[in-house]
Amino acid sequence: MQVLYGIGGGIAAYKAPEVVRALRRAGHSVRCVVTESGCRLVAPDALAAVSGAPVATTMWPGNGGMPHIELARWCDALLVAPATADLLARFALGLADDLLTTLYLALEPSKRVVIAPAMNSVMWDKPVVQAHVAALRGTGARIVAPVPGDLACGETGVGALATPEAITAALA
Repeated sequence: MQVLYGIGGGIAAYKAPEVVRALRRAGHSVRCVVTESGCRLVAPDALAAVSGAPVATTMWPGNGGMPHIELARWCDALLVAPATADLLARFALGLADDLLTTLYLALEPSKRVVIAPAMNSVMWDKPVVQAHVAALRGTGARIVAPVPGDLACGETGVGALATPEAITAALA
């Protein structure tokens, strides 16, 4: 399967190379799209090295192409991990102001979407965040819920990114 892997700007983005490795071990071809905030947490060059493919970071690659259309057509599935509260809201509301959210809207309805959120447990429990998750489920997206664990803020609770294996299994 050709998997387009979107990486949001949550601290769990540092786990992205391990997710790429798990996807490749499962036999998938992987291309990565990283948000501007995600680039602050995981290096696109590292993702290119583990995926074996160029990494997309902007709507404006300078070659006149349309990466949001090209990538949406290339993939069989879109995986987003970590998905921040902001990404969940933008996907659920149809807001498209960067490459990842724009290509999400450009996906054909038949394409599989898997979203693995990660955030502070208080944020995860907010009714508005849960409403966005419910809206995304209503469109057919598979949500790989965050798990209990140590959070970047020093707290412990439900909000840690699911394991690379669990995220990969959700594509099946």
